Amino acid sequence: MIAAAVLALSFVLPAAYEPHQPPMDAMAARLQLTAKQKEAMLRPLMRSATDCIVQAVAANPRFRMSMAPADLNVLIVASMDGCVAPMRAMIDAHDRLYGEGSGEEFFAGPYLDVLPEAVNRQVHGSQLHGDQK
Repeated sequence: MIAAAVLALSFVLPAAYEPHQPPMDAMAARLQLTAKQKEAMLRPLMRSATDCIVQAVAANPRFRMSMAPADLNVLIVASMDGCVAPMRAMIDAHDRLYGEGSGEEFFAGPYLDVLPEAVNRQVHGSQLHGDQK
């Protein structure tokens, strides 16, 4: 299911993105940052992209607290279209920090690997908090 999201985004994202080479100053600055500094710069963009997916999933009328993981993945894939901007920001920042093309690899690999669990945890946590009000 998540692979379908990657495929769908591979059609949408390139249309909204024109590749470019970063200026030499940006490349030099990227080389001077530590791994910890790069992660700290990327973390808020990852959170924003994930929050967009979580909000879309929770707002989907098909969402139920007792959904099977496969059904939740379907909702995650369905929410991707509405979250292109934060996803693109995360991918672009990754490219600037780690090198051209690394953002797409990160998105298609490590990010999508943990996204279902992160969405599941956050959606259920937000539902629990919402019930307490």
